[in-house]
Amino acid sequence: MSSKTRAVRPPDALRLPATGALASVLALIGLIFFLVVGSPPAHAVDDLPTQRIASVFPDADRVDAPTGEHGVRAIHAGGEIVGHAFRTLPIVDIPAYSGKPIDMHVVLDTDGVIRDAYVLEHHEPILLIGIPEQKLHDFNAGYSGIRADQRVVVGRSRDPAAVTVDAVSGATVTVMVINEVVMRSVRAVAVELGLIRDAAATAKPATVRADVYEPADWATLTGNGAVRRLHLTRGDVDAAFAGTEAEGVDAATPETAGETFIDLYVAHLNAPTIGRNLLGENGYRFLMEELGPDEHAIAVMGRGEYSFKGSGYVRGGIFDRVQLRQHGDSVSFRDMDHERIHDIFAAGAPDFDEMSMFIVRDQHAFDPGAPWSLELLVRRQTGPVDSVFTSFELSYQMPEDYLDRPQPTAEELAAIAEAERPVWVNVWYQRSFQIGVICVALALLTVILFLQDKFTRRPAFLHWLRRGYLVFTVVFIGWYALGQLSIVNVLTFAHSLVQGFHWELFLSDPVIFILWTFTAASILLWGRGVFCGWLCPFGALQELVNEAARKLKVRQFELPFAVHERLWAVKYIVLLVLFGISLESLSTAEHYAEVEPFKTAITLRFDRQWWFVAYAAAWIVISIFTRKVYCRYVCPLGAALAIPTKLRLFDWLKRRKECGQPCQVCANECEIQAIHPDGRINANECHYCLDCQMTYHNENKCPPLVLKNKKRRRDKAAPEPRVIPLVPQPPRAAPTEPVSP
Repeated sequence: MSSKTRAVRPPDALRLPATGALASVLALIGLIFFLVVGSPPAHAVDDLPTQRIASVFPDADRVDAPTGEHGVRAIHAGGEIVGHAFRTLPIVDIPAYSGKPIDMHVVLDTDGVIRDAYVLEHHEPILLIGIPEQKLHDFNAGYSGIRADQRVVVGRSRDPAAVTVDAVSGATVTVMVINEVVMRSVRAVAVELGLIRDAAATAKPATVRADVYEPADWATLTGNGAVRRLHLTRGDVDAAFAGTEAEGVDAATPETAGETFIDLYVAHLNAPTIGRNLLGENGYRFLMEELGPDEHAIAVMGRGEYSFKGSGYVRGGIFDRVQLRQHGDSVSFRDMDHERIHDIFAAGAPDFDEMSMFIVRDQHAFDPGAPWSLELLVRRQTGPVDSVFTSFELSYQMPEDYLDRPQPTAEELAAIAEAERPVWVNVWYQRSFQIGVICVALALLTVILFLQDKFTRRPAFLHWLRRGYLVFTVVFIGWYALGQLSIVNVLTFAHSLVQGFHWELFLSDPVIFILWTFTAASILLWGRGVFCGWLCPFGALQELVNEAARKLKVRQFELPFAVHERLWAVKYIVLLVLFGISLESLSTAEHYAEVEPFKTAITLRFDRQWWFVAYAAAWIVISIFTRKVYCRYVCPLGAALAIPTKLRLFDWLKRRKECGQPCQVCANECEIQAIHPDGRINANECHYCLDCQMTYHNENKCPPLVLKNKKRRRDKAAPEPRVIPLVPQPPRAAPTEPVSP
């Protein structure tokens, strides 16, 4: 750097012997791989569900305390959030068959996919004394891989978009409650974390118009969609069980296949035209007096050989054959939510075997203007305790004439537009301050690089400017904006070119994307040295530590150039090993990429297990005595950036014919030894500190310039003597003698 008053390279007495240096460095590298690659995976160790988290994320090294509305704990691995864990009881408190809620522990990854669902506590008697509890755990294992915004059906479904999970025979109510607990809690957490879009929150819910009423008979109500129908024959049900263990069980004969299995109707009773015509004036008035402000009544009417109510609710209080679903959330009904309908007043209504009214309570945030469906569960017994389930869906949408939909305000429209933006766009908005500061800093660096000849003529100014920039790189780019590039980014990019490139993958982190874009451009213009010497936070940290050590007169050591030159190859070997591992498994390569201390020192700011901290600290301690040892010999990222450096378009660093032959000043002063004894600058190793250019322009330091100045002074002619012109003077008169008197 610039106007540091340095002697040339430390004397030979401070250089390590070649063989001893090589052995020491190789031993150090072996220790590095032992500590990092051979270190045991880090696990969270703070509470009971630790083992469940560790089984899903074996590389997890930290689990945060519960935060947010739903008490979600972030799971960290290598400085990044890889998942979220939470208990369901604080989110969804639904009584199960026993009348007590089931508490579960759920692990969700950052893509909104369920990775683990495990029952922490239940009081279900059938599982305590009858069915093995392992069946419950096997049932829960079926949720692994299901997205938070998917529809999950217990049993079988004719809906091709639905995800089905096998029920536990004899514990139908329990698994239905578990399904509701898991999916409702996962959806709530995913919405809170922004992993999925909250469809119900994009606009205000519609309200039912109380001022719209007209008399209507049964044909009118079914014709305009106020009453919806699901008709199943015995043949339809047999077809639904085809290919299962229940195929052929209670199957219809060809003569009975067309008989009605169930003829089911549903209606939303809150609308006056629907409720008053079906229940009568008094029945509708009594209903509306009993309903709360945000509660809704659903009429379910059926006839045929199958009962939609069944008899399970008599024992457990839960209707296990019907449930309502809206926005992916399911609503199960208990006996306290149920009332019988004694008569239908609409003219032309058929006779029903059973008629019920189910109340959707306010905690379900039911939207009368949004589509919903009633799911009918059908079970067939295949053994003494074994059953197979399938479900049928009856969709419902209230007619628009009965609804009042508020027009969204400009702010709401803006919120909707924001919610519909791609995730990476929202991230860029959220990190606009960091983006702005980094763009200004990169613009300044560009000016320095393009005007480097002018800056290097002012070594004192450039010296302090560079120090300040390195501090900015460590503190702001590294510790604040987490802009530490890694070899993992290179491996991910290489794999994306083969497996399918998607811009969203790289745009999701704007700071990393901007730094990579600038680094790619700078490699073509100046080589890898711009990133390694100016923009790498860990490299800047090492350099600042070494600067402080030199100011404190700490003894410095350097390897002989012959050994130093051969050790350049180590980082390329590390790069090839990591790339080879990534071809088999990118996740395994990410684990072995811990050879980089970047995550520990920069991303996590040393908040990690002791062996990771000791590893990163060892490199920093070494940098006290020798400049940037890790960067010069081990860094696989530096090796990856050096490969395209061969394609750089310009050679900005100036040299003279005397450089290296005989002058060795720049080579001796280059603190990372990127200048060969013959004077050539190795662009693959240069960190672009510009020290050699400061010497190049220094007339009092660069030997060729010093000799040139001396010669100029020696050859300069001596000054001529001053000539004073002579002016002729008039002759003096001879003195006269006085005459005597």
